[in-house]
Amino acid sequence: MDFLLPFFNSLPNAAGQGLIWGIMAIGVYITYRILDVADLTVDGSLATGGAVCALCITMGWNPWLALLTAVLAGMLAGLITGLLHTACGIPAILAGILTQLALYSINLRVMAIGDPNAVTKVTLAVSVNNHDLLVSSRFVRSIGLDNPLILLAIVTLAVILLLYWFFGTESGSALRATGANQAMARAQGISTNFSKVLGLVISNGLVALSGALLAQYQGSSTVDMGRGAIVIGLAAVIIGEVLLGKAFRNFALRLLSAVIGAILYYAVITLVLRLGLETNDLKLLTALVVAIFLTIPYWKGKYFSKRAGKGGAVHA
Repeated sequence: MDFLLPFFNSLPNAAGQGLIWGIMAIGVYITYRILDVADLTVDGSLATGGAVCALCITMGWNPWLALLTAVLAGMLAGLITGLLHTACGIPAILAGILTQLALYSINLRVMAIGDPNAVTKVTLAVSVNNHDLLVSSRFVRSIGLDNPLILLAIVTLAVILLLYWFFGTESGSALRATGANQAMARAQGISTNFSKVLGLVISNGLVALSGALLAQYQGSSTVDMGRGAIVIGLAAVIIGEVLLGKAFRNFALRLLSAVIGAILYYAVITLVLRLGLETNDLKLLTALVVAIFLTIPYWKGKYFSKRAGKGGAVHA
């Protein structure tokens, strides 16, 4: 029981991490659930968002402008993946891998800009003591407006409301129709290729926003900060759907469920670490969590529905 107090003390940080990665999970939700495209760009675009934001801040830019620049960089990465897929005929999953691979080298060079002694750089620090940051984990237990949880919650809510509005527009509805049935969407005069590109652009813009906030929150941008991001995003989406899918049927609430899934994921990670799990085993734990939550709906539909059907037939 000695681990309980440290665990509860770690929950604010888990909430902060969950909110940041929840924005990334929303981006994954757009491609995975709405567009029905397997996009692996996110491992690279998250690091791109962090690299661009950290670079701009170290150059003295306003942190909000740095955040916007990071989002635009992520949208550009999504555009490249979309064009590789639609204009070049490369399968979506392979197009994402190619863009992700290219972004690794680009991120190394981005973080070295302004340093005459380095051609590439794997880490770029942004200290809250020397730079004006929007969020920092140092103040996560603070009782005041400098607590990052406040701004992160506002940004997350703003993202959800903005997406809720967008997917109610003609372009948003066309994007949803493309993911639901491409043949029917084309029959209705919808440019499915444009919708795919648009969805990838929006998704990776959100992923880059998450990376930019994460770089500020943890005080540095690293070239491998996005490694495994797609798995974490899927874990958040699936956890949210399994636990809240029946209650959260509204589109905005479904996006919120991905954020809640990310927070729960990081709470579980924090608990397991306090119980003594090695940090090197986190990827294994993440894979197990995703596998379990993917299996639950399958088993529920395959076994429990049959039992219910048999019980109902006997009763009749």
